Amino acid sequence: MFYEQDWLMKQIQMLVRFIGKAVFKKDTDEFTQIIEKSASGADILFKELLCMLAEGEICRAENHLFDSVDVKSKYHLAVALEFYSRLNMLSDDELEKADFSREEIKEGMVNITSLFGLDFTDEYFN
Repeated sequence: MFYEQDWLMKQIQMLVRFIGKAVFKKDTDEFTQIIEKSASGADILFKELLCMLAEGEICRAENHLFDSVDVKSKYHLAVALEFYSRLNMLSDDELEKADFSREEIKEGMVNITSLFGLDFTDEYFN
């Protein structure tokens, strides 16, 4: 079980880095600077998500992300990538406490990236 979770965690991290490099031409999985430079409201969405995460409201934060995301804005993609990257850094115990799993992080990544037209992500995990 631990090996599977570790593998999935690394796959999520690598996917975030790959999309960051492909879309933002940056070799990073830290999108905070990109989001802060945004004029698309992405910075406000990001701050809202961070507050929810600080309260341990992962499910609520993910729902808010999907309800608020603007799929025409690459800055909103940066918000989504940073959100899932931060979730991925949480321990399994922290995720479990919030009634969330690493598998749900993967599913969220697949779903949100497909909204942005990055439909390859589902095959990435198979």
